[in-house]
Amino acid sequence: MKFNIRKKDTVKVLAGRDKGKKGEVLRVFQDDGRLLVAKINVVWKHKKPTQADPGGRSQMEAPIALSKVMLVCPKCEQAVRPKRDVLKTGERVRVCRKCSEVIL
Repeated sequence: MKFNIRKKDTVKVLAGRDKGKKGEVLRVFQDDGRLLVAKINVVWKHKKPTQADPGGRSQMEAPIALSKVMLVCPKCEQAVRPKRDVLKTGERVRVCRKCSEVIL
């Protein structure tokens, strides 16, 4: 599956409890079609105590489905579905549909 969203992109959440929030993509899980986004879909992780760690509860980000987020254009700051374009050099790039700016 080819994704339009990559690591370090800014995305906007379209559905769920974090709807409307923006965050940076930390990791892309290609096989699952999911993303790990900073400060989005935060869940509690319960850990058992060990000799090195006292245990307890800690918060961490959980992966979110690719279909629930949309790429944010760095120039116009709007959520867009980017189109793919080929430059004269032969390089394929993502282009914002609203402001026609190349998204790197």
